This record gives sequence, C-alpha cells and structure tokens, in this order.
Amino acid sequence: MDILQKPIITEKMTIQGEKMNRFGFIVAIDANKIQIKKAVEELYNVTVESVNTMRYGGKSKSKQTKTGIQKGKTNASKKAIVTLQEGDTIDFYSNI
Repeated sequence: MDILQKPIITEKMTIQGEKMNRFGFIVAIDANKIQIKKAVEELYNVTVESVNTMRYGGKSKSKQTKTGIQKGKTNASKKAIVTLQEGDTIDFYSNI
C-alpha cells in the first residue's frame, strides 16, 4: 500500500512550511497517523513531531450536455499535515 500519494504544493502550504515547519500530503484513505509518520520519516530522513489528518468526502457533480444531464462524483481523499522537528525541512523541488 502506497501511503503517501503526493505532496500538497500550494501557496498556503508553502507559507506554513516556511513559518511553522509544516508540510502537507495527500495520503491513502485507510492510512493512520502512525503509518503516515513512519512513511515521511523514511522517505525524507526527517523527524516528525505531529501529524494532523483531514478526510474529504467526494462531491456530487452534474453537467448539462447535448445528450442530457450527466451525473458523477469526485473521489474522496485524505490530507495529512505533518509538523517537523525544529531544524528539519523537506525540499519538494530538489528532484526537478
């Protein structure tokens, strides 16, 4: 099971990373805080102080087309905000 799916790179998360040493990730829905902490520590070689998680349910969507109304649903997701120990940091742009 792939616990960390992708990092959240937004303006808000960049500011939190610089000021409060917090970084965000989209994670597997069934992953718990202990698994997320281990995955971040192994992948980035940092020390994690705390993990906060948020679950988002999928939203219902509909659009009008020539053939009629099409209904669907977006995927449910889970976010994790990871606070690192003072002095540790994650550079998402080093692999580019």
